[in-house]
Amino acid sequence: MRISGGKKTCFVHPSRFLLFFSLQTFEKLLIANRGEIACRVIKTCKKMGIKTVAIHSDVDANAVHVKMADEAVCVGPAPTSKSYLNMDAIMEVIKKTRAQAVHPGYGFLSENREFARRLASEGITFIGPDTHAIQAMGDKIESKLLAKNAKVNTIPGFDGVVKDADEAVRIAREIGYPVMIKASAGGGGKGMRIAWDDEETREGFRFSSQEAASSFGDDRLLIEKFIDNPRHIEIQVLADKHGNALWLNERECSIQRRNQKVVEEAPSTFLDPETRRAMGEQAVALAKAVKYSSAGTVEFLVDSSKNFYFLEMNTRLQVEHPVTECITGLDLVQEMIRVAKGYPLRHKQADIPINGWAVECRVYAEDPYKSFGLPSIGKLSQYQEPLQVPSVRVDSGVQQGSDISIFYDPMISKLITYGCNRAEALKRMEEALDNYVIRGVAHNISLLREVIIHPRFIQGEISTKFLPEVYPDGFKGHKLTDLERRELLATAASLYVCEQLRSQRFLGTPRIPIAKSKRSSWELSVRLGDGIYPVAVSKDGSSFSVSPAHFLRNSMCPYKLQILTKVAAELSKYMPEKAAEDTSSALRSPMPGAVVAVSVKPGDTVSEGQEICVIEAMKMQNSMTAAKTGKVKAVHCKAGDTVGEGDLLVELE
Repeated sequence: MRISGGKKTCFVHPSRFLLFFSLQTFEKLLIANRGEIACRVIKTCKKMGIKTVAIHSDVDANAVHVKMADEAVCVGPAPTSKSYLNMDAIMEVIKKTRAQAVHPGYGFLSENREFARRLASEGITFIGPDTHAIQAMGDKIESKLLAKNAKVNTIPGFDGVVKDADEAVRIAREIGYPVMIKASAGGGGKGMRIAWDDEETREGFRFSSQEAASSFGDDRLLIEKFIDNPRHIEIQVLADKHGNALWLNERECSIQRRNQKVVEEAPSTFLDPETRRAMGEQAVALAKAVKYSSAGTVEFLVDSSKNFYFLEMNTRLQVEHPVTECITGLDLVQEMIRVAKGYPLRHKQADIPINGWAVECRVYAEDPYKSFGLPSIGKLSQYQEPLQVPSVRVDSGVQQGSDISIFYDPMISKLITYGCNRAEALKRMEEALDNYVIRGVAHNISLLREVIIHPRFIQGEISTKFLPEVYPDGFKGHKLTDLERRELLATAASLYVCEQLRSQRFLGTPRIPIAKSKRSSWELSVRLGDGIYPVAVSKDGSSFSVSPAHFLRNSMCPYKLQILTKVAAELSKYMPEKAAEDTSSALRSPMPGAVVAVSVKPGDTVSEGQEICVIEAMKMQNSMTAAKTGKVKAVHCKAGDTVGEGDLLVELE
């Protein structure tokens, strides 16, 4: 991670820093992961004097985590099943490099009991809990039963494995709609679907099982009652091998899209000290019930009356762990390594503080204008993190020139800001987002910025339905005020005039010496959206005056403008407009990905809303449906094909 300057930081307190150098842990550690979390683990290992081994797929050969590690070994081709989930290849690398321990990060093999068992059988330390705890807590079905026995509040549901779609429908009817269908071995929003009726249950069963098999190698599912309009609040726990366990306060994770978190913060604006303590004590009780040792997270759903229900326990480091580090001063990766080596916890519950406030935004290579974020691929042609802003931390695994591919999660980085209070942390986040430079791929910074400045978010009036409630028709970008529109028009016109003047000169000399360059005024028209606005620009010496005379403040929302001279604007009305494509007859891929299945063939009759094909992008499966009832004219793809954004998939007559 990288932390900017300023009076406040959000990592390890100075009094604890020397512990990095005084502990005897491991000589060499392998990180069984990629991207930002691999880089995050490597940085702590370096401070602890531990040599690191990175693994990578062939397409990740030039990745940042590969360059950071002391050693790096390729474990296979791009697909995760042949590389980052390839246990045989990873075990071979461990033997070859003589690594003594493995940190799994999150995702991939981080909650795989078989992987932990194989490591133990070879005398290799797994930086995480033992196989019993992974099995007990990593399995959503077993963990729910154990939670009940430990007197932890649980959600009503079916306490077993759902065999098929028919059984899923029967169980859903018994529980009562709506229901949540989710992978027993999963996490991170993958393998999860909400169903409101029988048809959605059948579809949800199919997609959830396929995603679960693809992401976790385990297609078992469970079904439970879906609590409508809740908050998602989780408790960070830390336990050692000596029976000690702590809760490190909560994280508010309610801003989500497709069951994946987007913005997190610590602490939560919603919890009072009594509720926080009750949730923390139940989380610790659950950890102790399975003799848990390492860092872990107990997730809860919390209703408007502050009733809380156990959701699941993640037996690994969470993506959003930095906000906890910011308000407690603990380095959770260091604590995990210490615990794995057998050291007891250094702290008591009374030692765990809430110092200040921290906010994390997940920066994704996604187009936020499509379903709040459909994946974007490409090369980061320009990339600059906002480390000049005080108290900013950026956990990333990319750099300028890095490729964002279809094979892995589209996260670019985790942007974290810290403040003495929430208002200060949010103000710094706004400034950091405005100063984050990303070019070459679509990204979600405009959405993140709109979320953190929205009145409901600022007031803490949020739930897991925040995004669909605030943007019922999807995210359309920032809605300009009259003043902001004038500022945008003036800024665009000024840039146009500057470019025109610059183009008249070559190496500081007029291109045509005899050409007159005394022009001092321009009458322009600026097309913005459906409107055309007249703008006058005048030059006096080195100064410009613009009517409207305002300049745009920092904003990460993109706007498409067209600058025309007065004559060109008058003539443009005679230009014919290109007819829009009939999108109801042409099904195009909304994102780059791989075709998993095609459900139709030429000549078939389809109904509106019927599934045509399935596209998998970055481990998420997306059902493409017919926009109208009609006959299939042509099919331009087949299962296994790789498609780009906008590629024609199926045509209807």
